[in-house]
Amino acid sequence: MVHPAPLDPVPDRWNGVDTYLTETLVAQDDALIASIASLAAEGMPEIEVAPLSGKFLHLLARLAGARRVLEIGTLGAYSTIWLARALPECGRVVTIEAEPRNAAVARRNLERAGVAGRVDVRAGRAADILPSLAGSEPFDLVFIDADKESNVLYLDWAARLGRSGAVIVVDNVVRSGHVVETDAGSQVDGVRAGLEMLRDDPRFEATALQTLDRKGWDGLAIALLV
Repeated sequence: MVHPAPLDPVPDRWNGVDTYLTETLVAQDDALIASIASLAAEGMPEIEVAPLSGKFLHLLARLAGARRVLEIGTLGAYSTIWLARALPECGRVVTIEAEPRNAAVARRNLERAGVAGRVDVRAGRAADILPSLAGSEPFDLVFIDADKESNVLYLDWAARLGRSGAVIVVDNVVRSGHVVETDAGSQVDGVRAGLEMLRDDPRFEATALQTLDRKGWDGLAIALLV
């Protein structure tokens, strides 16, 4: 059997592959598309997860049988919609957004998507809001996609607030390859500190996956809370 020669992952090709996989495997409705469009319309950073990653989070929540999800970093609620749609009617997403204006946009997008009743959007610094969740029913899945400098703090709270066996996902852990550098700035320092915590802290069992899609070269860390 003759195998085709390997191809270099140049941007035109990986974007083409991303488009093909998205069109083949990810059904995006008007609400999801509108939530992406709202970022540019409102002058917000267009840093939502790629559609393939949104569907990945959705399936991960379903595989985990999640009823309660914690999301740190809402932006326009694109990933929040994917997560909320994975939950049963009694399920709940608590999502934290530092910028009140972003939180307002997110609430409108959640209403449009028909999932606002399953989502509690909390506006404010996660460092201030996370302690207020202590003592509530534990979370089954935690998605961390906020300021990278605080990844260690967010992982610590994920461990405190999650149940044994909870799934924890940390976004943007490759940073276009800069994660291997020790002098690439505070965001990369925060990513590296979070990865080292996942390695060293006995509460976690973790791995990571590189991604190459329309958002560029990045990756996800995935951990089980033991």
